[in-house]
Amino acid sequence: MEISKVGVVGAGQMGNGIAHVLALAGYKVLMNDISQESLDNAIEIIQGNLDRQVSREKITAEERDAAMANISTTLTLTDLGPSDLIIEAATERETVKTAIFEDLLPHLLPHTILTSNTSSISITRLASRTDRPEKFMGFHFMNPVPIMQLVELIRGIATDRETYDACMAVVDKLGKTAASAEDFPAFIVNRILMPMINEAVYTLYEGVGSVKSIDQSLKLGANHPMGPLELADFIGLDTCLAIMNVLHDGLADTKYRPCPLLTKYVEAGWLGRKSQRGFYDYRQDPPVPTR
Repeated sequence: MEISKVGVVGAGQMGNGIAHVLALAGYKVLMNDISQESLDNAIEIIQGNLDRQVSREKITAEERDAAMANISTTLTLTDLGPSDLIIEAATERETVKTAIFEDLLPHLLPHTILTSNTSSISITRLASRTDRPEKFMGFHFMNPVPIMQLVELIRGIATDRETYDACMAVVDKLGKTAASAEDFPAFIVNRILMPMINEAVYTLYEGVGSVKSIDQSLKLGANHPMGPLELADFIGLDTCLAIMNVLHDGLADTKYRPCPLLTKYVEAGWLGRKSQRGFYDYRQDPPVPTR
């Protein structure tokens, strides 16, 4: 099956990044969101990121212009129905994702492949609530999408080979690398990454080290480009907590218990960079630890 038209649900950080790389690879992209402001902001961000790639001679001005011409937007979710492939990149809540797929179902073509960019939710369970579980899979991009090279492809228990091969072909055309993951909580990357971040929060919670010393230790001692608390702020502490809860609930192992301090930050609305405060206060330049 050849894919040419792709629908992207969600114009946030992940959605606009996915639209960017798809359009640059030559796909016709229709991006949907519930807010016109979000769609306008996404187009502005994509334009700025493409301009940056031109200035760094990663792409030509002609490639940038062609990519922008490949992207259109809509506030009407059902406009995505005629797509060959739909990538859902809405908020990481199962009820929201399920409602999106239910609304789309009556408007899909028989061959349309449904995918979710979820970082942790069961693909098999999401697929079971559609009319095409064999044409449903996880298509998990890393953030920031234009820069990160990995895509996790996750097959549900019913996903057929043709669907997997079609999605693999898209990853290849994007110039990215696919990692095949089984459909277990948090898949590969977040199954390993989130417990590390959670343990860093426990290290802070128990007074073993300060925010600065924890991040400095991992950057200089393990050669990580970002410290775990800095990375948590970048991802969003609410997202980190949601994934830890999925791991804890899905695997029933106490080693995945979210740190109470992580929960407390989320309760305070200190979600990281997007709310200007998390483990660091981003209202100051440079950011300073909040505790």
